[in-house]
Amino acid sequence: MKRHAPARACAAALLASLVLAGCGGGGTSTTDTSLATNTDASWNWNLPVNFATPAVPADNPMSEEKFQLGRRLFYDTRLSGNGTQACASCHFQNLAFTDGKAVSTGSTGQLTARGAMPIANSAYHPTLTWANPTLTSLEKQMEVPLYGTNPVELGINDGNKAAVLQRFQADSDYVGRFARAFPGEAAPLNFTNVIKAIATFERGMLSGDSRYDRYQKGQATLSAAEERGRTLFFGEKAECFHCHGSFNFNDQLRHAGSREVETPFHNTGLYNIDGKGAYPSPNRGVFEITGKAEDMGAFRAQSLRNVAVTAPYMHDGSLASLEEVLDFYAAGGRNLTTGPHAGDGRANPYKSDLISRIDLNAQEKADLIAFLKTLTDESLLTSSRFANPFQ
Repeated sequence: MKRHAPARACAAALLASLVLAGCGGGGTSTTDTSLATNTDASWNWNLPVNFATPAVPADNPMSEEKFQLGRRLFYDTRLSGNGTQACASCHFQNLAFTDGKAVSTGSTGQLTARGAMPIANSAYHPTLTWANPTLTSLEKQMEVPLYGTNPVELGINDGNKAAVLQRFQADSDYVGRFARAFPGEAAPLNFTNVIKAIATFERGMLSGDSRYDRYQKGQATLSAAEERGRTLFFGEKAECFHCHGSFNFNDQLRHAGSREVETPFHNTGLYNIDGKGAYPSPNRGVFEITGKAEDMGAFRAQSLRNVAVTAPYMHDGSLASLEEVLDFYAAGGRNLTTGPHAGDGRANPYKSDLISRIDLNAQEKADLIAFLKTLTDESLLTSSRFANPFQ
C-alpha cells in the first residue's frame, strides 16, 4: 500500500465530515448488509474524536486475541514462501507503515509496479489498492501479497503452501493463539484464518492522534504558518479539501453507518506519454482492470494522514518531496520533457477538469506543508500496540 498528495481532482466534498463526496471517474456502491460493528467483549475501538465506527465483516468479528495474532503474523517472515519476508518488510511502523521506496521489493527480489500503501485507517477504505475497484475488503486484499505471481510478494503457492503452514503448526505458541482467536473450530490453524487475523490487525490500526487532531479538541495550538496552511487547505484557493476533506483526509470512505459509498479514482495529469493520455504500462491505473479509455491514469486519492513521513509520493513514487507535490498540483499536472515517459500531463485528455493551475506563492506552499506536517500521528509511529512483537 502507499501514498498520494493534495489533489483538487474531484467535485466538492463536505469538509471534515463523515459524508463522502462523489468525485471524478469513480462509482457508487451500497454498503453490504453483512457489514456491522461486530466485536466481542474483549474489543475496544478506542475511537479518536470525530471518527466513525468502522464496518466489520459478519464472518470476521473483532477480538483482541485475533488482533494480537494478526500482529504476530504481520511481522513473521515465516509467512513467505522462502521464509525471508513478512508483511512488515514493506510496511515500516516508523514510516506510517510504508517503506520509503518508490516501489517495493518482493521476497524473490521482484519489484512491484507501485509503492507500498499505508495501512492505518484502512478500516475506512471501501477499496484497498491504488487502482483496483474490485478489491473491497481487507481479507480479499490480503490474498494479493500472499499468493500473487505478478509480481511475487510473499510468494506462497501450491508448491510451498503446506510447508509454510507447517512452520506455524509446529510452533506450540501459534497453535494456542489460533485456538484462542478462533474458538470452537476443529482445525483453526489454516490460511483462511491467517488472512482473517492479519485483516483484523490492519482493521484495528487506527490513526487519529496528530497535533491537528489535538488542535480540533482544543488540546493544542497551531503556529501562524500552520493556521495559514489550514485555511488554504480547506479553502477554495488551494482546494486540497475537495479530495482530502473527510476525517481521514481522503475521498473514499466507508464506515458502519454508511449507506451509499462513492469510490472515485482520479487522473491528475502525472503522465501523457503519447500525447493521447497514455500512462506507462503496466501501471495505467483503473484502466488495467476495466480497459476503458476514461479510466486511463485513474488512481485512488490517498489519505494525507502521516503524509510527512511517507515520501516518495504518487503511485509510483515519482515525486520525491511534498515541495515537488505542491509544485505539481500548482502547475495543473506535470510536463516531462525528456526520458521514456516524456509528455505533457497538463494536456492529458483524461485529466480531471478541476486539475488546473493554482496560483500559490512560495510562502503559501510553505504554509501548506507546515499544515500537512501537523497530520503526523507520533503515537502510530511508536506505539507498542502496533510494533514488532518479536523485538
